[in-house]
Amino acid sequence: MEPILSRLPDRFWTVRYDGSRFPGAATVTDRPGLAAGANCQLFAYEVLRHFGLAPEPLRSSDLWNDTRSTTRVTAPEPLDLLLFNASEDAYGAHVGVWADDDAVLHLCAEVGQPTVWTLSDFAERERYRVLVGIKRVSGRGGR
Repeated sequence: MEPILSRLPDRFWTVRYDGSRFPGAATVTDRPGLAAGANCQLFAYEVLRHFGLAPEPLRSSDLWNDTRSTTRVTAPEPLDLLLFNASEDAYGAHVGVWADDDAVLHLCAEVGQPTVWTLSDFAERERYRVLVGIKRVSGRGGR
């Protein structure tokens, strides 16, 4: 399979971070998609949708606890979701997409637009230093 990052359209790379645009927010219901900005979860879910997956619009702790549409895994594969936080608590965790060998695509306030970090890059930052875990969205057919 060709690497995910090279198959991502340019429009994904220009999304601006907007913490008020999260799954379930009225701003997203009124204006779906990424054009008006996104938080980390909304961005990650739209990336997965682009590749044919259908993630549920769950907030971090709900995503971590979900067993209906996602599975916890110990080793990431492309398009798995990684949750990072300052502690092992999934509440308020940052979400990124495993893109390839030690490459996590994500959108954070610190950078303001999509970027790719290694696991070491996350570990160097207090608010992202703990990898809470990895979730795989069910129904990977059609990628």
